[in-house]
Amino acid sequence: MHVLSSRTLLRPTDPDRTRAFYGEQLGLAVHREFGTGPERGTVYFLGGGFLEVSGRSEEPVGPGPALWLQVEDAAAAHDELRAKGVGIVRPPVKEPWGLVEMWIEDPDGTRIVLVEVPAEHPLRYRPGI
Repeated sequence: MHVLSSRTLLRPTDPDRTRAFYGEQLGLAVHREFGTGPERGTVYFLGGGFLEVSGRSEEPVGPGPALWLQVEDAAAAHDELRAKGVGIVRPPVKEPWGLVEMWIEDPDGTRIVLVEVPAEHPLRYRPGI
């Protein structure tokens, strides 16, 4: 199998509220939109991937996958998001594995981990570069 592209799909209970969260509060750029009305689809850039908000769900999905979003500076992201009214589940903490992680949730409870990779972390090591 040869994968050409991928994206994470969300079916929110309130699409307009979810679009406001990802587009306005988190400030994600729109890749494309399709359809019309409240169930229209909006695809956001997520670094090297995409997040699609489309359709509607009667109930929140519940515990499931989490979004992992790498940011340059977790402390700055914390301050920015708190100023925009985003509920912070856990402020930035340097984990035993060396990453700085902060946790938030979208309006339906989708877990979002904002991750800062410090300069000395092995994820930054690229042999031969």
